[in-house]
Amino acid sequence: MTNRCAWVPKGDELYEEYHDTEWGVPIHDERALFELLCLEGAQAGLSWRTILARRDGYRTVFAGFDPETVAAFSDERLETALLDPRIIRNRLKVFAARDNARTLLRLRDETTLDRLLWDVVGGRTIVNRWESIDQIPAVTSEAEALSRILKTRGFRFVGPTICYALMQSAGLVNDHTIDCFRQAEVGDRT
Repeated sequence: MTNRCAWVPKGDELYEEYHDTEWGVPIHDERALFELLCLEGAQAGLSWRTILARRDGYRTVFAGFDPETVAAFSDERLETALLDPRIIRNRLKVFAARDNARTLLRLRDETTLDRLLWDVVGGRTIVNRWESIDQIPAVTSEAEALSRILKTRGFRFVGPTICYALMQSAGLVNDHTIDCFRQAEVGDRT
């Protein structure tokens, strides 16, 4: 039997697949980082399972999270998206995806989303060695710093808790517990 982090429900194939192949793996691709930024923002106040189950719907509604395409969405297109049951139909979160895409495009003159995120951790994954999920914080000083940076740049739905979840999912931190088979596999592979 494979030991996974205790937050993964046994037998939940969607969660197991996500945990085993994605969570904590370092990402540097702009589109993938933008997708996680949007999905983590959409998750605010909900379970990650809820968002993960709708991820394909989000990818369809938000044009594969292509920043240029999403930035060009009209208000009418977003109003239509609010009727789509494949996503969480929260007006603020849906409109924030477009606003964040526009912010991302403005950044390109001076930096990248990849650099903004990874500079907070010095360009390398922070590898934690938690014995249990009870030890994993919801917020860290790095997440607070990232939140301030992103908010200053104009991003929305980027509070410290959302930023820490983003850091975990994008591999800026490795929070797999020491009894999890992925802890050593993911390690620091930036």
